[in-house]
Amino acid sequence: MRSGNKDRLSIIRMALSAIRNAEIEKGKGATLTDSEVISVLSGMVRKIDESIEQFEKGGRTDLAEKENRERQILKEYLPRPLDEAELDRLVAEAVRETGAKSSREMGVVMKWLTSHTAGRADNRLVSQKVKARLGE
Repeated sequence: MRSGNKDRLSIIRMALSAIRNAEIEKGKGATLTDSEVISVLSGMVRKIDESIEQFEKGGRTDLAEKENRERQILKEYLPRPLDEAELDRLVAEAVRETGAKSSREMGVVMKWLTSHTAGRADNRLVSQKVKARLGE
């Protein structure tokens, strides 16, 4: 607030508001766990990604750039994303730990992975990797 960076202040206020709203939805006097806060912030990043895509399709590069700056600020408050090698290792570990043999058991593997990748990997990418691994 004191630095006068209005973009940063605006996105931080939006994030705090989203966290408060999630706490209200959770119930009276509830506070969010760290993983729930990460989930809220990750959801905000996903929405911003969708907005950027729409703005670029509509030729509104000015708004896309603004959203991109907001996304970068939010990402500062999220855990470091997993790289490809780490994600592949986690998928292999999940398949081994759950004993999954076919794509019918994908839900069990995804449940295990969700707790280990929360806020650090896009679930669509994780799902693709699990499908590829179980399809082998």
